[in-house]
Amino acid sequence: MCGAMANDQLRLEDFLPYRLNRLADAVSREFSALYRAEYGLTRPEWRILATLGEIPTMTATAIGAHSAMHKTKVSRAVAALEKRRWLKRTSEESDKRVEHLSLTAAGRQAYARLVPIAKAFETKLLAQIPARQRGDVLQALRLLESAVSLSGK
Repeated sequence: MCGAMANDQLRLEDFLPYRLNRLADAVSREFSALYRAEYGLTRPEWRILATLGEIPTMTATAIGAHSAMHKTKVSRAVAALEKRRWLKRTSEESDKRVEHLSLTAAGRQAYARLVPIAKAFETKLLAQIPARQRGDVLQALRLLESAVSLSGK
């Protein structure tokens, strides 16, 4: 039996959801310090920039679903990126209420400058796991994401 549930007690430090949350928060904080120091971006702004860097055109609703962000955070981050002139809105011809978001040339340049920072951070993080175990760790994450419907599939 898992150490988290022995003797009808919950040992929080061994409880997987708690550990995953703590780890995700710590990793996100450490990474956000890099893009915040360099560009003054918030986490939601970074997520939108990264999402639109990968998927060139999306609606705010689709971005929220893709990046698991509440619509209020998406809206504020979109406004901030638009103010920087890194993002533009284009209304759909058939329904003017639907806006497609995409990066401007300046936004694409910012994204291109941030990609190596993100990849270096990931490389540094993965280096903490022995090479022979990295695939297993990534597969375990995929399985957990699928189990809670986060895989995006």
